[in-house]
Amino acid sequence: MEADGYSLDDKRSKIEENDIPDIIERFNNLEGEKDRKRTKKSFFVPKAEIAENHYDLSINRYKEIKYEEIEYEKPEVILDEIKDLEEEIDKALEKLERMI
Repeated sequence: MEADGYSLDDKRSKIEENDIPDIIERFNNLEGEKDRKRTKKSFFVPKAEIAENHYDLSINRYKEIKYEEIEYEKPEVILDEIKDLEEEIDKALEKLERMI
């Protein structure tokens, strides 16, 4: 559960995000939940696997997290862009100095 329908501050005001109705719906329809992937918000874990993990119920022990690889430009390209920006800044500063 990520949200219970109330804010996390000391006022606990009602908010739109609320996972409780979804949790109740999933609990009432467990048969349809057995094939959910471990990348989802909720999923089944076999009892034997939980026992193998000494009954550790930490979600991170069972949940599969997919990481997206981030591709960055080569450092040379980034440095060239920085140099170009610095040239623009220098030209703008020179122009401002001439105005004074």
